[in-house]
Amino acid sequence: MKRASVAFLIILAVVCLVSLGFAAVDKDAIKKQVDEIVAAIDGGKTADDFKDAAKREPYYVFIMKEDGMLLVHPSLVGQSLKEKAAPVFDAVAKATPAGLWVDYEWQGKMKHSYVRKTKNALIVGSGYSD
Repeated sequence: MKRASVAFLIILAVVCLVSLGFAAVDKDAIKKQVDEIVAAIDGGKTADDFKDAAKREPYYVFIMKEDGMLLVHPSLVGQSLKEKAAPVFDAVAKATPAGLWVDYEWQGKMKHSYVRKTKNALIVGSGYSD
């Protein structure tokens, strides 16, 4: 009986560790994705060149103007984030040319986004939810 309990606990521990591995957020991948898009825009590409980035899984990309107009987003293209969700806009608008992580609540979930400004003041971001 003791062996069966130990075996069960080992199996349970392995399952928990494996599930944690699948749930892990790859912050480096998020940062790399944003950094690459910023470099491309700084090199002459436009936000329109990255429309498909809004469909990327698991970390979609958004691009907006400084005034909050979303140019790339899964569902809010052409809308003002400033008007739609001012607290989210306020967090994302803190973007710098060096990039930084910001936290905000969106539709009842905590979000964490890496945001960075391009040379022409577009804000590129991507992140994850808790």
